[in-house]
Amino acid sequence: MAYFRNLDVQVTKLLQLLNKDQRWLILMNADPDAMASALALKRILARRVTSVGLAHVNEISRPDNLAMMRLLRIPTKKLIPTLAAQYDHFALVDSQPHHHPEFASFEFSIVIDHHPLLKDNPPTFPFFEIRPDYGANSTLMTEMLYNMGLRPGKLLATALLYGIKTDTQSFEREFNDADIKAFRYLTKFYNPILLHKITRSEFRVDWLRYFSQAFRKMRILGNGLTAFLGSVDSPDILVILADFFMRVHGLSWVLISGLHDEKLVLVFRGDGLRRDMGKFAQNLFGDMGSAGGHRSMARAEIPLEKIGNQHAQQFILERLGRKRKKSAGPKSTPE
Repeated sequence: MAYFRNLDVQVTKLLQLLNKDQRWLILMNADPDAMASALALKRILARRVTSVGLAHVNEISRPDNLAMMRLLRIPTKKLIPTLAAQYDHFALVDSQPHHHPEFASFEFSIVIDHHPLLKDNPPTFPFFEIRPDYGANSTLMTEMLYNMGLRPGKLLATALLYGIKTDTQSFEREFNDADIKAFRYLTKFYNPILLHKITRSEFRVDWLRYFSQAFRKMRILGNGLTAFLGSVDSPDILVILADFFMRVHGLSWVLISGLHDEKLVLVFRGDGLRRDMGKFAQNLFGDMGSAGGHRSMARAEIPLEKIGNQHAQQFILERLGRKRKKSAGPKSTPE
């Protein structure tokens, strides 16, 4: 019995898309899982096409992400028009085209993702492998490498293992048996010293002030917590704070928000029991911008011009209040 599921059909279909004359650009919204997935797809495409590049649409500022890029030699660049113009084929990992506005102008031939599918955006790509039941996209890529007989080197194995570790939050978030198998398999090849260096690089000193702001501005809404931080240097701090507050006993959901790059960025976290955070984000803000995610984690981004003259914090509280009224039942706390 094979260690991973059989992907012979998928592998054949993928390889049929490739030839030596092509120049491929792999796009992502960079985080550890996305960067690991992009590095794995680059390994698959290498020697089968003329060239392969990696590009990210977001600013990478978290110290652990920067350490991962440096120590594991991930050659990703910020996406700009002149970079995209050098390539004639495009792939997307750990995302779907509707997840970010900058993806909209590309015609993707390959999409590999583990986020939920939307009924309004069915996949029609020449090749796609989308498995919302997987905890990490790195698991999908590990399966693909295994089925193709490609053993990951130390740097790639470390990247994939870290991708699984972060997206499952060390298996505290949703995962399945494939994630566990992939993690176990990758431990044969990874570099534990490099992984330790990456995981020890999580915070920047100048970000500590945001913790103080969050403590002052937090509001408890039933068994949930929300905090609006105003302008932030990077949306990554919102992610860090949302994960931090989910460790507080008695909280089942968290919404941390701030302003960055002319957008209102909202990061959702939940315990995965009472409320689906992806649907929660979509229901609250899907009509204003991009919104969605998993059951226990989600994100929304809204251009500030759509909010108008209303204060962003008041906008959020009004939307939350409207949702709580709609979902109110016999109990006084949110669902």
